[in-house]
Amino acid sequence: MLKRVIEAADITAAVRTMAMEANFYLGEDVLDAFEDYRLTEKSPTAVALLDQLIENADIAAKQQIPLCQDCGYAVIFADVGEDAQINGNLKDAITEGVRQGYKDGYLRKSIVKDPLRRENTGDNTPPVIWCDIVKGDKLTLYFEPKGGGSENMSEVRGLKPADGREGVINFVVDRVKRSGGNPCPPVVVGVGIGGTFEKCAQNAKRSLLREIGQRHPDPFYADMEREILTKVNKLGIGPQGLGGTTTALDVFIEAYPAHIASLICAVNIQCHSARHKVAVL
Repeated sequence: MLKRVIEAADITAAVRTMAMEANFYLGEDVLDAFEDYRLTEKSPTAVALLDQLIENADIAAKQQIPLCQDCGYAVIFADVGEDAQINGNLKDAITEGVRQGYKDGYLRKSIVKDPLRRENTGDNTPPVIWCDIVKGDKLTLYFEPKGGGSENMSEVRGLKPADGREGVINFVVDRVKRSGGNPCPPVVVGVGIGGTFEKCAQNAKRSLLREIGQRHPDPFYADMEREILTKVNKLGIGPQGLGGTTTALDVFIEAYPAHIASLICAVNIQCHSARHKVAVL
């Protein structure tokens, strides 16, 4: 069977565009959530802050400037169709797209070459790239700029299998509580359950690509998402940590088969600039 050919240059162009658009345009799902939560928020300070977030997003979109000064680590999820053939090197094509997007969009470059010898790379590369092989002949790219403040509030913990559902819920809620205002709430909480250490963390981050209000297809996990969201919003942290009932816009869970001896759980928190874009080639 002939493979469908996808040119590396087209990948680079798509990533370049996504890098800029993800930083300039907040998703309609997030903006709608701001509007919805401000109607139920009792704290005048929280309402004022939600209004400012809406205004900030409007200014960023109209002037094509970053929603936040932290334009994030460039995280890309690449779903590669098994019947697709990349004409060139996928990693190099994505990296060049990040380099061009952050340069041409005048986006802050936040990546250092070495975690302990901290010299800036100057172009926000290298990105973090996660690849998965899927059916079909398309290449789907998800671009998720991930700010340092929210990333710092993330955690992976090895729970006991006996801790079960309640143990997971308690860990997630406690992680948000300990985070306080540091991740710039209202946040989106990504939760990975099961798998290995790294798979669980990856799933927590990938869950943040969902639209606000998009529930897990399994009713068991959908109910958990709603329960965690309710408990998180009773913590009183509120927008920017200044109090209120709007601490999180949503909670997303991704589960994966687990070893009989383990129950790994990961929490990856996204700030109010819940930025992501998708391109299908």
